[in-house]
Amino acid sequence: MTGYFCLAALALAAQSLWHRWRMKRLLRSLDRMLDAAIRGDFQEEAFDESLRSAVETKLAHYLSASAVSAKNLQEERDKIKSLIADISHQTKTPIANVLLYAQLLEEQENCRVHTAALVEQARKLQSLIDALVKTSRLEAGVLVLHPRPGPLGPMLEEAAAQFFPRAEEKGLELILEPTEADAVFDPKWTGEAVCNFIDNAVKYTSSGKITVSARAYELFARIDVADTGPGVAEEELGKLFQRFYRGGASSQAEGVGVGLYLVRQIAQGQGGYVKVFSKPGQGAKFSLLLPRN
Repeated sequence: MTGYFCLAALALAAQSLWHRWRMKRLLRSLDRMLDAAIRGDFQEEAFDESLRSAVETKLAHYLSASAVSAKNLQEERDKIKSLIADISHQTKTPIANVLLYAQLLEEQENCRVHTAALVEQARKLQSLIDALVKTSRLEAGVLVLHPRPGPLGPMLEEAAAQFFPRAEEKGLELILEPTEADAVFDPKWTGEAVCNFIDNAVKYTSSGKITVSARAYELFARIDVADTGPGVAEEELGKLFQRFYRGGASSQAEGVGVGLYLVRQIAQGQGGYVKVFSKPGQGAKFSLLLPRN
């Protein structure tokens, strides 16, 4: 009787060890699969249901499908990247030639009026193509933002400096308030976003002032561009950052409605967001909020 119990105990111990060995083998196999998937070189093997767990086989099928999807996605991104590069390259030369010949014609006294209009339209076309290319690159993941900790002041100074002459031409006071605020941001692309805010403010403000400021909070820093322009109707506030949207007040001004959309893409790419506060006849304040950590 005692021998029977001993044999039974040994059998149970052996069975437990065998199950533990199979479980470890399964986990090691799953671990290898996941490591290969993370590296991006996973390849499905032949799995025998009688030898491998059904869970293992299903995971293999899932990882194989994911690898194919990732490969297809990368191929599509490469195609988009190539298309954007082609568009950018193919349009640069014609626009440059148009501007060159327009400048040559401008030297002729009787052609100056027409060539001035030609130059203006060519520059508008160039600005449009640049904005569309930048937006497409951000959307396709071709251009990646690289946020890093730093002060906002130097970036704001550089952005505002580009618009002092235009503001002065229109009789506007462009004020840059000193700030010691800091954030985690990509200086180049954040500067692009701030320039779009200031450009809109100068474009749509006929008199008064434009104020650029920044303030730091515990988690976020906020950049504000406030103007004394016509303001924005409440029903339009939610549409301003949509691509190609142009409100009633902007229908007569130059532009195609991609500037604020680009600002939103830049903000989201850095873990930030945008807001606008405005009432008709009382100006508008556009805000870009960026994380500080």
